Amino acid sequence: MREATVTNILEFALDKIDADLVYLMALLREMLEQTGEKERARRLPFVGDEPVCIKDARDVAALTLAFQLLNLIEENASAQARRQREEQQGLLREPGLWGQNLRQLIELGLSPEAIAEGIGQVSVEPVLTAHPTEAKPADVLGQQRQLYLLLVRRENQMWTPSEQEDIGDEIKATLERLWRTSKFMQKRPDIADERQNALHYLRNVFPEVLPWLDARLRHAWVEAGLDPKLLGERTPELRFGNWIGGDRDGHPLVTGDVTRETLKEFRRAALDVHRDKLEKLARQLPLSDVIQPAPPVLRAALERMYERLGDEARALTKRFPGEPWRQFVHAMIAWLERYPNPRELIADLRALAQSLEEVGAGRLARTSVTPVVREVKTFGFHLAALDVRQNSRYHDRALAQLLTAAGIDGEDFPDWDEARRRELLDTELRSARPLAPVGASVGEEADKTLAALRALAEVRDQHGMDGLGSLIVSMTRNVSDLLVVYLLAREVGLARMTPKGLVCDMRVVPLFETLEDLEAAPRILEGFVDHPVTQASLAAMAERAGGEAPHIEVMLGYSDSCKDGGILASQWAVRCAQEKLHAFLSARDESVRFFHGRGGTVSRGAGPTHRFLEALPHGSLTGQVRVTEQGETITQKFANRITATYNLELLLAGVAATTLRHRFAPPSRDEELVQLLDRLAASSRDAYRALLAEEGFFGYFGEATPIDALEVAHIGSRPPRRTGRRSLEDLRAIPWVFSWNQSRHYLPGWYGLGTALEALAQSDPAAFSKVAAAAATDPFLRYVMKNVEGAVASTALDIVAQYAALVTDPQARDRIFGLVADEHRRTVTIIDTLFGEPLERRRPRMWRTLQLRDEGLRAIHTFQIDVLREWRARKAAGDTTGAEAVLPSVLLSLNAVASGLRTTG
Repeated sequence: MREATVTNILEFALDKIDADLVYLMALLREMLEQTGEKERARRLPFVGDEPVCIKDARDVAALTLAFQLLNLIEENASAQARRQREEQQGLLREPGLWGQNLRQLIELGLSPEAIAEGIGQVSVEPVLTAHPTEAKPADVLGQQRQLYLLLVRRENQMWTPSEQEDIGDEIKATLERLWRTSKFMQKRPDIADERQNALHYLRNVFPEVLPWLDARLRHAWVEAGLDPKLLGERTPELRFGNWIGGDRDGHPLVTGDVTRETLKEFRRAALDVHRDKLEKLARQLPLSDVIQPAPPVLRAALERMYERLGDEARALTKRFPGEPWRQFVHAMIAWLERYPNPRELIADLRALAQSLEEVGAGRLARTSVTPVVREVKTFGFHLAALDVRQNSRYHDRALAQLLTAAGIDGEDFPDWDEARRRELLDTELRSARPLAPVGASVGEEADKTLAALRALAEVRDQHGMDGLGSLIVSMTRNVSDLLVVYLLAREVGLARMTPKGLVCDMRVVPLFETLEDLEAAPRILEGFVDHPVTQASLAAMAERAGGEAPHIEVMLGYSDSCKDGGILASQWAVRCAQEKLHAFLSARDESVRFFHGRGGTVSRGAGPTHRFLEALPHGSLTGQVRVTEQGETITQKFANRITATYNLELLLAGVAATTLRHRFAPPSRDEELVQLLDRLAASSRDAYRALLAEEGFFGYFGEATPIDALEVAHIGSRPPRRTGRRSLEDLRAIPWVFSWNQSRHYLPGWYGLGTALEALAQSDPAAFSKVAAAAATDPFLRYVMKNVEGAVASTALDIVAQYAALVTDPQARDRIFGLVADEHRRTVTIIDTLFGEPLERRRPRMWRTLQLRDEGLRAIHTFQIDVLREWRARKAAGDTTGAEAVLPSVLLSLNAVASGLRTTG
């Protein structure tokens, strides 16, 4: 019966996609015809009278718009299918959400008390980054959000035919605005643009989603048959982080002033959010003291507040006579910017809630006051804690300049071996003296680094530590890379001398990215945690937290390790690093908080959230986790409240349930499978690196993908290369993945795995059979294989061949394309063997969406190849004017392909 229901829901989703596509595409066609584009309207995909073809750039724009509509339609269909499942099967069946996780925990034998306690101990922090993977301008994103709301609105059965017609007219007006708006960014967005985009979600989406998240937990708890009194007010802690205005790694525009302004703007926005919620709360509490006299707790709170406000209090009394509850809320609003910290605001809100309880209005306390307390706890007076990230090599150059200014022979400090670096650092970290006079300019890297750290110290002095996140060190390769940051922080007072030695007020966090660094991570972390400055800093953090031991934070990078060794080697290296780091810290009775730097594609760590969490090594999830949300994934996950609620619930419920499984369920480790995965990871890495080492490979990459166009595209404020050197090592993982996806290679997401699996099947059939069985049951292997399966399915060899034809070296072209084609066929065959049936039967929804997009994408790829060829030819001939004339079409094609594939980098 259940299988039939699931099938019916899949059919419902597919039918809904078809129906909505016909409806919206008809409106798009009408709009184009009404704006004089009748011929273009006939060539639209999905509903056109003629085959899809592109005659000019405006056809590309029309196709881009059609794909953007399809993306919205599929998002809405997914949401409606989830609602159908909940209606038919209840809250306990939807994969990854609270209901299913609670049911599974009960089946594992966990007591309701243990589950409730565990939920209350969870802390989850999504971190918004400005990684340059959002290809659409902000105006386009805004109109798309409006379209989605209109699409949802028309489904309401209350509308009359004329009202439905009005909604259709609104949709056409929005489509016309999109049609008349540039589909690509005319200028590279600056940090202020990226900051405003993040603030949209932090101000307008996440605060509205919080009550929905809490309500869904309560409903699932009751439906699971658990006593609501046990859960009480327990909810997982949800906080947000931010890299925009703080991520300095290869980004020269993130200055100290930018960091300072970001912190100020986020504080202003947080206070605005709270002010709006308090004003709404005041409207909900027009309680009269004639009906219920104000209890002592409220009278005392009002007296304290009126004493603070002085003359301002009289106006409140006159404005709301006989309404002490409303007077008190407006007093909080008047005092809002003068609260020293959010904890004092929360204390006043709790006094308000208590006063309502005491007059028998507990329901009002729960429905009106508790959500505001939750919001203030979540967003504080900073909205999202700002991390500052910089590359270890940049820090080295900054310190070398400071040492030289201090008269110390350290100009070549970046080239010293680890022993010599440690000797100097350990000596300096025992001293309180700065290396350079305050305000003195000693070199570009030192000046910029100290300016950013100085901005953080200023905010600490003004507002405390709440809005400050971590100091993250990209490319951490040795303990000294982390200790350098302590010394730099000492220069501006962010680290200070105490009786216990130097203490850094901010957490210094290693970021392990390459395969080699992931392997070395346990050794590096041990040396770092044991260092006296780290120990003293952790002790100071514990004291600030009231004695609670802080977590050791470690960031793991998925992108560079995949660029370095391919998908399986990367995923396996990250997993092994987590296991070893967790084991090391557990042995010391210390807890780790992993910070997962996941991107938007599988080769950069993406994948279904609940499957990702299930695949984490046993014990590694302690209830505390941070995870990046990057570029277009922010839009895809959080553009509207329904989708945002779903994705945040996946994260919160998944972290809570996985933490409890790690805590209470016995570990299950198959040593034979571990050894097989070691072999497969090494074999796939060797195959992947062999391709990269092929003569002419980098030239093939440069011509068979649009990497040169991406490097001049106005996507993100950050440059595509760390230092500007033209090398594979210097190229960031985002443009590396972005360009392979655009040309339908999808190479980082699968290359090497086919060779590894085929070799295992041929040399050890029994071992291959074990892997095949584990692919259906082992969470890690299933997660990786399903992700690879999606990348392989999205690859189109015939389109790849067209891009390869752009390569001017025929020998390199034929050899490398031949290797790619052979490996793709090998991977498709072996994955079908592994899962026992072809993709169209395994994943019909994915297969359908790929087929639906195919015709339009092929037309766009052909157009992109043609304009790339012309653009490059004009540049090679020195025709700068001609090349600049073609460039807008090239950039338009990038956006069109990204919309069609629904992914960038």
